Amino acid sequence: MASIAKNAVNAADNSEERYRPGYELVAERLLQYIAQENLKPGDRLPTEQGLAEILDATRNVTREAVKVLAAIGRLSVRKGAGIFVATASAGFGESELAHFQPTDMEQVLMLLDYRRLIETETARRAATLANPVQVRAIRDAAAESARAGADNSVDAFAHADAVFHDAVAIAAQNVFLQASVSNVRRYASQSDVLLFHGDVPGSLEVAGQQHIGIADAIANGDMDLATTLMTDHIDTTQHQFERKIRDRIFTLNNRA
Repeated sequence: MASIAKNAVNAADNSEERYRPGYELVAERLLQYIAQENLKPGDRLPTEQGLAEILDATRNVTREAVKVLAAIGRLSVRKGAGIFVATASAGFGESELAHFQPTDMEQVLMLLDYRRLIETETARRAATLANPVQVRAIRDAAAESARAGADNSVDAFAHADAVFHDAVAIAAQNVFLQASVSNVRRYASQSDVLLFHGDVPGSLEVAGQQHIGIADAIANGDMDLATTLMTDHIDTTQHQFERKIRDRIFTLNNRA
């Protein structure tokens, strides 16, 4: 599409994007193309060569972009059949979020705002509803995340972080809240991959210690404190995310 190619030219003039990997830029353009064409889950995309022409990219870079989007669950590549927009999972609201742009800062901030609404409620409910087994699971996950954070182990922290937030959601005793927490983290991981290449935007040690505080508040049945600490935790995540973006832009602009 001409508009996609024009966007690509405009992107090339941006000093931040000149230093982003080619496959990352093409992945971003491909998601924009899917949204622009209003393609739905299950719809078939053009061939790699066709996409390369539409996106004004080489076939090799387009192939890498497709691999990345398939890895984060946005595309489905079926051998002998083609490339498809990934079919929606059982999670509710999938059709409305099929065109989520994980590198669009406005949408990322919406995602964080939604996470704030959902996870503060799970923390509040967990503080009053969690049984002893669930409290132990929350405490154990928080402690594991704190250890991983102190060691600056990204993979170990990512696992413990997911277990912690899922454990809090489970303790809220509401399957819809639990599904929402799981879904919002899945979308957040797409931004992590495309913006930070799987890295994390903030301090693991700080996040781990915040988990400990939230776990203590839940264990003590203090729903007001649990809510406040979870809000602070997500606010910190957002501030660190924004700072990481600013630092990256500053670094890349200095290279220009």
